[in-house]
Formats: sequence, structure tokens, C-alpha cells
Amino acid sequence: MSSSQQGIAARKQPMKLNTLVTLMLSAVIVLVLLSVHMFYFFQIGAATRAQLEDKAMAVARTLAKFPEIQHALILPPNATSIQPIAKAVQESNNLLFVVVTNMDTIRYSHLNPELIGQHFIGTDIEPAIRGHENVSVNQGVLGRAMRVYTPVYNAQHKQIGVVVVGISLSAVTDQINQSRWSILWTILIGTFAGAIGTLVLVRVLKRILFGLEPYEISTLFEQRQAILNSLKEGVVAMDDQAQVTLVNQAAHSLLNDSMGTISGDRIYDASVINDHLQDVLNSGRARRDEELNVNGRVLLSNTVPVRTQGRIIGAVCTFRDKTEISQLMQRLTGMVNYVDALRERSHEFMNKLHVILGLLHMKNYTQVESYILKTANNYQTEIGFLLDKIKSPVIAGFLLSKINRASDCGHRLTISDASFLPDSGNEQQMAALITVIGNLIENALDAMSEQVEGEIHVMLHYQNGWLTCEVSDDGPGIEADHLSTIFEKGFSTKGENRGVGLFLLQQQTENIGGSVSVESEPGVFTQFLVQLPWDGGNQSA
Repeated sequence: MSSSQQGIAARKQPMKLNTLVTLMLSAVIVLVLLSVHMFYFFQIGAATRAQLEDKAMAVARTLAKFPEIQHALILPPNATSIQPIAKAVQESNNLLFVVVTNMDTIRYSHLNPELIGQHFIGTDIEPAIRGHENVSVNQGVLGRAMRVYTPVYNAQHKQIGVVVVGISLSAVTDQINQSRWSILWTILIGTFAGAIGTLVLVRVLKRILFGLEPYEISTLFEQRQAILNSLKEGVVAMDDQAQVTLVNQAAHSLLNDSMGTISGDRIYDASVINDHLQDVLNSGRARRDEELNVNGRVLLSNTVPVRTQGRIIGAVCTFRDKTEISQLMQRLTGMVNYVDALRERSHEFMNKLHVILGLLHMKNYTQVESYILKTANNYQTEIGFLLDKIKSPVIAGFLLSKINRASDCGHRLTISDASFLPDSGNEQQMAALITVIGNLIENALDAMSEQVEGEIHVMLHYQNGWLTCEVSDDGPGIEADHLSTIFEKGFSTKGENRGVGLFLLQQQTENIGGSVSVESEPGVFTQFLVQLPWDGGNQSA
């Protein structure tokens, strides 16, 4: 790898959680504190100035009410005791000056005694001469100052003078700066406290997140989603508040196909799954390998509680369509039946070979020839014909087993000469056909159980993408009143815990877009006609 590529890789290295949180919180804290500082930087100047004005005004009002000052203003400026009082107040309150004037603005006190008896400098005294308190900033003998004016009244409430209190602007500025420095200390202390809080928060977050970094969490989440969506099993999770929190893609497919709407708190039209989740949530006991019948679809489910630190925080239900398992079992059963049928025929042929060998030893060649021809004709009739017409080994083996079963029951099962079945149906179509043939033949054998002899006729005819399956028997038939109800689940004339076969037959047939019909004449015959879509290409009988 070149140095430039290494540099790019280094720049793309994800930032750690403690660094990321520290930087983000520090930026927020500093931004907030600076904003507050800027706001108060200007506010505190006005507040400090107002505070000093109030202080100066309070001093001026106090002096204006002194009896000594009120009596002294009647006398000449140099013959009064106002100067010592004003000087004492000025020094004790750290003021720039305290000046008392009469109504002609003649000074009765001043920091410079030589100015006593002279006029006060500045036109900003005029409002006070007219009896109004006022505050101004002006340039005087002692420099630029903030001046506070208060009128002085005698006992008859007649204005006899003015008290002027001055505060140096430099002192005002110093006071404001001192107040602003206190805000800076507050910012520093706040920043320090924020840093400590950030460190504590980072430690707590790391503990909550099991020490994982953000990029590790996102990677785990993406992997989790990929795993959940790649599963063929449906997964539904519920939290301790009975709220559905997770439904993977397979569950969406299964539930949307069979159950309808999924919402935040339950899965509508699938109360059995909700009930299982809530039961496990409340009891804490797992429910394994249970069959759930949801809107006619059988699901094989496992529901387990989710625990952390000994506390149940939710429940998870995993399930898959049992049809897939049934299809696999039926296909396997068909192959087993096919092998069993061939095994039986092999034993038969071994016996026939022994007969032929015996006839050869006896040199009875005429009987040998007759026996071989008869055996070959029987093979062509029973097995060769079946394999020639039924191209699917699964269905062929299944039919062979049913032929043997019918023979064992004392009845005869025949396959129509017009039959033709290409080996091209998909698994769902194959499973539906096995269900159709198996249930109809078993029902016919069951119906003819009290007959000495009976015959079942099967025809499989494929043409233009459709397979017609016709199964008829010469059994007792079906009453006309029952023809409309024989496909209902649980209906049977043979007793309780029956009536499932025809229900499943109709359900699987209609699930793949097929149809089923029945005709019967009691005591004469019963005939079922089933039409199924079949992936047969351009093949036809």
C-alpha cells in the first residue's frame, strides 16, 4: 500500500466513543458558556452602572435631608460647615466629589476648597435647579464623571439648593471589569464541572454499550439485520410491554400471506402467535416444536423468553411453514414407497427366475416360453406401463405403493391408459398432487372396507399447463345432502377426530390456484375431479 493510500485509510479510521462524546459535549458546553458570557458581558455593564447610580443617589438624598446642610444653605458659602460633612461622606464612600450648591449654583463644598463660592460648571444641573433628580455624564474640573443631582428642600418644602455626587468614570469602568471577571471565573468553573460530567457520562455510556464503539455497534446491527433477513424461519420479537419490536423478512412474507396486518403492538389476524408470545412473556417457560394453525396454514414454532440479569425483558417466536417440511417428507415418502415397490418386485422376479430355472432343468421348454411371455406381459402391464405414463419417480412410486395397498385390502387400483404425467412440477405442485391422490385413494379404500371386491380408477392427464386428476370408485357413494359439506374441516360420517383429509386436499389445491369437484350416486360410484396448475412446458399427453 502506498503512503497516500495509508494516509487515506488513517483518515477514515472511525473515532472512538469517548473521544466523540468528549468533543461534542465540550463543544456544546463551551458554546453555551460563551453565549452566556457574551450576553452577561453587556448586561453586567448596565447592571453595574445602575448599581453605582443607585448608590450615588442614595448618598445624595441622605445629604439633602441633613438639617445642617439645610440650615447652612441660608448662610454665605464660606461661613458654613457643609465642607467638612461633604468631605467625610466623599472619603467614606470612595466618591470623586460631593458638591452642595444653592439655587444660584454657587458651590458650598468641593474637593478643592479654593473653588468654594464659585459657580458649578455644567448645564446638566439645570433639571435639579428646577426640582428634578437627574443623572448625567459630563466633564468637570476633576475630570469626566458620572454625576447624580438631588434637590434640597427646607422645612417648608421650598427648594433651597442641590446636592451633586460624582463618581469617576474610571472607577465605574473598574467596577464593571471586576464584575465581568467574576463571570469569567464562573465560566472556567462551569467548564471544569462540564469536563468532569463528560468523563462520567462517557464511562456510563461505555458500560451501557458493553464497551463497544459506535462503528462496532453499527456493524453488529447491519450483521444482525442481514442474518435475520437471510433466515428462512420467521422471527417475531416482543418486549416486556407486549409490544412487537421485530419482524424479519421471512416473517413478513409468511404473515402477510396468511395473517394480514402487522402493527406496533400486535399482529392482527394472528392472535395465536400473540398469545404464545404473551404466555411465554408471563410464564417464562419456553414452548418448543408446537404446531400453530393460522388461517389454514400450519406453522411449526418455537417460542422462548429473553432474559437479562435474571429478568425477562421479552419473548421471541421463530416459525416456518410446515408445508415445506411436509413437502420434503412426502417427497421422501414417495421415494421410499418407490424403493419398497421395486424391492417387492425384485423378490417376485427372483421367485419367477427360480421357476424358470426349474422348468429348464426339467427341459420343459414349452412351459418356459409360456411362463416368460406371461411374466413379461404382467411387467409391461403393471410396472412398465406405469413408468411409461408417469414420468415422475416420486408419483410413480407413490402409485405403486397404493396399488399394493389396494391389493392387500382386497381391492383393485387401476391407472387409466390415457394417463400422462410429466416430471416437471414444482415442489408445491408435487406436494398438492400427493395429498390429492393419497387422500382420495385412502378415502375410497375406507369407504369400500365392507365390500368384498372393489375397484378404484385413477387418471392423470396433463395438457397446456394443467393437470387433471380423476379418482373414482364403485363404493357406497356419498349422500346428496353431504356433497356440499364434505370439504369442511371436521366433517365425517366415520366418527370423531376425522374429517381432515378432504379439508387439506381442498386447501392445498386452492392455494396453488386449482379446483376440486365431486359427483356421486349412492350405491353406484363416487368420482372426484381435481385440476391443478402444472409446470409442464409444451409437453402434453
